[in-house]
Amino acid sequence: MKTENYKIVLFDGVCNFCNASVNFILARDKKNKFKFAALQSNAGMELQKKFGLDPNDLKTFILVEDDKYYTKTTAALRTVKELNFPWNLSYIFIVIPPFIRNIAYNVIAKYRYKWFGKRDKCRVPTEEEKENFL
Repeated sequence: MKTENYKIVLFDGVCNFCNASVNFILARDKKNKFKFAALQSNAGMELQKKFGLDPNDLKTFILVEDDKYYTKTTAALRTVKELNFPWNLSYIFIVIPPFIRNIAYNVIAKYRYKWFGKRDKCRVPTEEEKENFL
């Protein structure tokens, strides 16, 4: 799968919080830098396999960029860096070591279904969104 022309966000397609995050990025990605795929989708599983990631681990947000991948808060911060002001200012938190940044991330990931709910099946993009999804 060719990934060098855009950045790819892999997300848990049944997680309401994760889908809200995708909506947040879509609304602010004015230059169409991002494409999206659920971790559970064929494209998502293919990319996870390519990078040797466990396709059963749905507790991480993955950003594929320039044939490299980033997870958790590093992926999130590299994503917001590409959004317009003021969201891109959040990238300053990249100076905090990941083991510290990921503490809150890991808690949210663990309880995301309980706190935010879960869909019965993966997100299906609307007609307007289809070009943004793999």
